[in-house]
Amino acid sequence: MSTHEVIVYSSNGCSYCDQVKTFLKEKEIEFEERNASNNKEYLDQLKEKKIFATPATFIDGKLVLGFQEKKLNKLLELT
Repeated sequence: MSTHEVIVYSSNGCSYCDQVKTFLKEKEIEFEERNASNNKEYLDQLKEKKIFATPATFIDGKLVLGFQEKKLNKLLELT
């Protein structure tokens, strides 16, 4: 069980978003998904942070753009 706060900003049809979510599920890491395609509020949150792409994963407030397995492992202390 994860002790980290994990938020995944995703969008519809995004293969890298699917990779991030699959990775987290396989590692049994709980996360909140915020789909920017389905909810304008989530899209606005990304724009406020000057982020214009998904997936944007925040682990304890630290950003991981795209699917970067090594960085995800490091921030989740899985290495």
